[in-house]
Amino acid sequence: MDQQTVHAYIEEVPRWQDGAELPGPPLSSMQWLVWSLATAGKFFEGLIVFMGGIALPLVSEQFAMSATDRGFVTAATLFGIMIGALALGGLADRFGRKPVFIAEMVLLLIGLVAAAFSPNTTWLVGCLFVIGLALGADYPTAHLVISESIPASIRGRLVLGAFSFQAVGAVVGTALAAVLLASRPDLETWRIFYLMPVLPVALVVWGRLFLPESSHWLISRGEVEEAQTHLERLRNRQDVALAMASASDGSIRDHSKPADWRELFQGRLLKATTLASVPWFLQDLSTYGIGIFTPVIIAAAFGMQSGDHNVVSVIRDDLLAARGTALIDVAFLVGISVAIVLADRWGRIPLQILGFIGCALGLVLAAAGAGSAESANNLPLIVAGFVLFQFMTNLGPNSQTYLLAGEVFPTRLRGLGAGVAAAAGKVGAVITAFLFPVLLTHWGTQRLLPLLAITSLVGAAITWFYRIETKGLDLERLH
Repeated sequence: MDQQTVHAYIEEVPRWQDGAELPGPPLSSMQWLVWSLATAGKFFEGLIVFMGGIALPLVSEQFAMSATDRGFVTAATLFGIMIGALALGGLADRFGRKPVFIAEMVLLLIGLVAAAFSPNTTWLVGCLFVIGLALGADYPTAHLVISESIPASIRGRLVLGAFSFQAVGAVVGTALAAVLLASRPDLETWRIFYLMPVLPVALVVWGRLFLPESSHWLISRGEVEEAQTHLERLRNRQDVALAMASASDGSIRDHSKPADWRELFQGRLLKATTLASVPWFLQDLSTYGIGIFTPVIIAAAFGMQSGDHNVVSVIRDDLLAARGTALIDVAFLVGISVAIVLADRWGRIPLQILGFIGCALGLVLAAAGAGSAESANNLPLIVAGFVLFQFMTNLGPNSQTYLLAGEVFPTRLRGLGAGVAAAAGKVGAVITAFLFPVLLTHWGTQRLLPLLAITSLVGAAITWFYRIETKGLDLERLH
């Protein structure tokens, strides 16, 4: 049998003797299993990070936190994601996709259990940082595991399909938090939030043990026989004969040495790094600020009219905020659903630009409602602004930045490049998480939201200027 590339086998369409063939490459059961287990990390991120917004008032009251303490608690997970994406995601280029894919879930399991039994603020911050490390490692790794296993014609849909589980996790998390808090109105309820994912995470660890390694990665190391074995498992066939990659085209490197991050900021890769990193940073400034603090904003505007401050009022306001946030987060799901449909049709760049502009409009709309002297009477305007923002950010920058980061770099640097991009995004998230409580107190939503709208417009401009369209791109030909 003639030798072919990994990409050719993944793209291969069965043909019958009469010339008839399927409309596209069929996916094996193993490819579906890879995709299913890759969705877990994004689901857990949405569940944990956005549920943290519901937990914050309870934890703050129980541990008597200052505004600075609340900033540290909120930023800890995001700071961990930033470090995890940067420091651990790149390990997938050196040690393989599968080992990192498994280890990150083990780390998440440890962090969740420890967080649930935190005795004080310092301990909780440390545990949330560990949780963030695990979720950060999953940012590049999950994308690589999917994109290196799936045909290019549907890669965008399946990568974003997995990413959409962040939205599912956010909606499920806020809904569960509302139900739990209503049935158990106690400050200690926040501990259950971190215990709930423990069993599902353990099951994901077990499932990932059975996945094959990426044949793209094995070929980049020159391990052709291993690549053939794992590709046969992935495609459920026994006749794979891979062509050896050429060292002259830069697709094979000395794997005894770690990838050099400086390559990402030189030559043609500088444009890719800028496109993957800067818009992600700008969108996370607003996405995480609005996502995490929607409960706080709603409670501040509509839940604390009496001015009381006691345990009963804290729980009452938090429950109101949880219910309102769960409703708003439905737009999260709708936006990502539309992105899944359009990503492989319209392309990544048009959707990202459109989404950024829509985010700015939503933030301005919400600011107009919040700026009224009678803000309680403008709930529909504020909610409409937040709904529009959530829809447009998930149609555009929140989904497309993730998709682009795993496609614009060559295989030998893909884990590191995607990790750098994710880390850049989380720099924005950490800044927002840490400063948002303080700025919200001193500036108010009517001044803060327009500032975030400006960052969205800058994101649209940078996306256009550094645009690289990756729709249908053969990842093996990207050097």
